[in-house]
Amino acid sequence: MSELFEALLRPYDERRRAELVAAYTAVEHAAEPVPEVRFPALREPALRRTVEGMLALSGRTLVRSERTKWISGYRDDVAAELAREPGCVPSVRDRAVLTLVLIHSVAIPRAAGRLGDDSWLSPFPTPVDELRRRTQLPVGELDAALRRLRLAGLVSQVKAGSDEAGGFVPGPQFHRLTAAARRRLQEELILAAGPDSPLAAAIRARRRNRESDQGENER
Repeated sequence: MSELFEALLRPYDERRRAELVAAYTAVEHAAEPVPEVRFPALREPALRRTVEGMLALSGRTLVRSERTKWISGYRDDVAAELAREPGCVPSVRDRAVLTLVLIHSVAIPRAAGRLGDDSWLSPFPTPVDELRRRTQLPVGELDAALRRLRLAGLVSQVKAGSDEAGGFVPGPQFHRLTAAARRRLQEELILAAGPDSPLAAAIRARRRNRESDQGENER
């Protein structure tokens, strides 16, 4: 690792180098955002910029959470390129099941005022029975899709309470969404949950205008 980052770490003494590597390792491998109070290289802006540079070498960036916590995620331009690779995209079945979890665990509670506008993690699990009612997938295929989504960190299985069966919520990978990625996902969820709504029409119109402007700029 030190060879990969040598140019970035060279200006620092041994202690600072160790702090930078520790912060990099934490944000890359932690399941949850890490508090900056535990890592000087995340707490100090100059060192944090170096951590950003270390992450940039592999197409990653720092993602802020709750003002004082950090985790890493793919840069938006890199994520867009990966999305064009079939091997990096979940299957249609997996995406359909994930969409159902997002609708019932995020979109519906948010519409009821029980979840913040920018949050993609939820304490409101979608019961398995609800997923079975809302999908045409056979039970075996639904269970297989949920297993794959769990392994990818896209959903988590939780208990809702001591007397409740619980269900599925968005997984830890949603911590790693950049602000732009969260906005895009919100638009996609609106289009999926209410394709005929005025808000969905406004999203489609805005995208058409953006594509038209990009086409004009490329000429």
